Amino acid sequence: MDLPEPPWRSAGRKPARQPLSREKIVDTALGLLEKEGLEALSMRRVAQALSTGPASLYAHVRNRDELCELMFDRILGEVEVPDADPAHWREQLKQLCFAQVRAMTAYPGIATVVMNAMIPIGPNALRHGEGMLAILRAGGLDDRQAAWAFDALGLYGKAYAAEVSTWKSGDLDPSEMAERARQMTEYMQSLPAGTFPNLLAAGSLFSGETAHERFEFAIDTFIAGLDALKKS
Repeated sequence: MDLPEPPWRSAGRKPARQPLSREKIVDTALGLLEKEGLEALSMRRVAQALSTGPASLYAHVRNRDELCELMFDRILGEVEVPDADPAHWREQLKQLCFAQVRAMTAYPGIATVVMNAMIPIGPNALRHGEGMLAILRAGGLDDRQAAWAFDALGLYGKAYAAEVSTWKSGDLDPSEMAERARQMTEYMQSLPAGTFPNLLAAGSLFSGETAHERFEFAIDTFIAGLDALKKS
């Protein structure tokens, strides 16, 4: 018969601490990034959230850069990579670019970190690289064209995700941004007639509200260029 422990035995007992693992550290870091932003992402803060000391983390993760690389790879793991289809390579390429950006912007700041770090080579990053290159090759591009297109799309996607994350982070005060935009418009309009007319006309098209449209335009234009390139 199983009987409960007498109270004098269990009263002072602390719950057993779950053993640390690389997966648990990455999970905790992603949670902090999502809730508290990039500034909270330090080995000390992650250790604090795990109720341990930073030294315990180093047995599983070498440093913050490696942690960010592992986090980025985990994020990419949430994105499905389609099997390359020559008949639908344009749609597949566009959808994959958008899916990667959605995954990055769900964790504000990760794109900025990855842009300043080494080239990710985790299993999911490799899967994405192989998948995108396969789509580009299925579209008729040669090895060099596909490699450079893959590089350019990756850089632009991270840059766009970093920009969107800045807007979403709350670090920029909306009222201050609106006031700065108003001042810039008034300044441009105060210049002599005919001075910078194209910049004045385009100014209203650059905002957080047009970010998605601008990204879609860039990807569509890029894919159209690739299509024209392989036909030339």
